[in-house]
Formats: sequence, C-alpha cells, structure tokens
Amino acid sequence: MMNTGAEAGEQEHTTRLRPRAWTELLLVLGLFLAYKVGRLAVDGRVGAAYADAELVWKLERTLHLPGEAGIQHLLLSADALIRSANVFYAVVHFPATIAFLVFMYWFRPEHYLRFRRILAWLTAIGLIIHFAFPLAPPRMLGGLGLVDTAAVYGPSVYGPPQTDTLSNQYAAMPSLHVGWALIVAAGLIHATRTKWRWLWLAHPVLTMLVVAGTANHYWLDGIVAAMMVGVLLVATSRQEHPSPQVPVQVDRRAAEQREAVRGTKPT
Repeated sequence: MMNTGAEAGEQEHTTRLRPRAWTELLLVLGLFLAYKVGRLAVDGRVGAAYADAELVWKLERTLHLPGEAGIQHLLLSADALIRSANVFYAVVHFPATIAFLVFMYWFRPEHYLRFRRILAWLTAIGLIIHFAFPLAPPRMLGGLGLVDTAAVYGPSVYGPPQTDTLSNQYAAMPSLHVGWALIVAAGLIHATRTKWRWLWLAHPVLTMLVVAGTANHYWLDGIVAAMMVGVLLVATSRQEHPSPQVPVQVDRRAAEQREAVRGTKPT
C-alpha cells in the first residue's frame, strides 16, 4: 500500500519547484517578443552584413569546412525533399521550443528553470552578436552556386530584404534555430531516462542540415551556436534544483511478513 504522506510530500516539493504559470507565461512571451523586436532593432547595416558574409565564407574555407552547396544539391535532388526542408525551417522552430518548455514545466519542473534560463541567455547573447556582427545569409550572396530555396520552391517566411519589416534577415550569426534545437535536445536527454532519449539529438542535427541546405545559414553559424550552448550548459550545471527526496515510511508489519517468507527475522 502506497504511503499518502509520501505522495503529499512529493507533490508539495514539485509544486515549490514549479514557478507560477502566469508569471512563466509572461516571461516566455517576453522572451519571444524580445527575439522579434531585438532582431528588428539591429536591422539596417546592410553593407557590414555583406562584408561579414565574405569574411565568414573565407574563414570556413580556411577551416576546411564543407561547402553549404553540397547539402543543398542533395536536397534539390527531389522536389518533395526541398519543399519539406523549407516547411521544417518555417514551422518547426517556434512550436518545438514552446512544446519543450511546456513539457519541462509540467512534467520535469526540477529541470525547467535551468533550461529556460539557458534559452533566455542564448537569445540575449545572440541578439548582441546580431548587432555587433550583422551577417547576410548565404542565400543572398551571388557566385556561390546557392539557391534561395524558399523563394524558388516555397514556402517562404521572408519577404524581399529591402521591404521586410517583420524580421531582420541580416542576423545569421549565431543560428538560433540550431541553438534552440540543441537546448531542446539537451534538456530532454537530461530530464528523461529512457534508452531512446539520445535520439533527440536528431533534432539539432536535422535543423543544422536544413538551415545550411536552404542557404539560410553557414555551417559556422551553427558551430558558434553549439559552442554557446555548451558554455551555458556548463555554467548552469550547479544551479539546477535537486530531485525531490521524500522519506517513505515502510509498513513494519509488511516488512516482517516479507522477512518471514525469506526465513529470517528482521532486527
């Protein structure tokens, strides 16, 4: 028979770990609003964005990173493949992150605050880098053999850069698509115990392939985002709440019966 006192203690401990829902909703909405408004606030440095793009392209060649054209040519081999990649880029980023936060809040509250903070810090640092280092994505550069796949095959989330007032298209570094996907994967791997949990790494891997193959990001954008997430994971490793430790009162009579079956008398 389960001990109701233990259940009540565990429920009370979990409630203390879980922040108030309405305050978290406001914080998360504020985070996403800052993401959109912050990107718009640093828009307009077009010349610097193209100069930085040339620098990143040359650095990638110096580091012998594979060309973004390689993965794009693979996606372009089938119309359904490239359209699926465009849909993934357009619709997975925000919903997957929101679903992750909701899951962690309700089912893994002891891990929620840590990963929400990592997400907030990554986004804030990313916006600072967007301002300090504006970067035109590879789809905007001529002479690289790359296609703006969203514009050609659809669906596209961007309008012409000159008239797009809803997003800053010169904010490729770091890739927050990749960074957020890594946080989702790391959080689910850390907070679950199933042997299949490592399959969550497929999410950031697929995201990196998609953002590079659709020419929205350079490989280096994803690498920088991954390094930032790694630093934040290490920096917050000691801030996490411990798992609930609720004392369980064992029924003495049941313990004696079990010992009697084994042929020994409990001390």
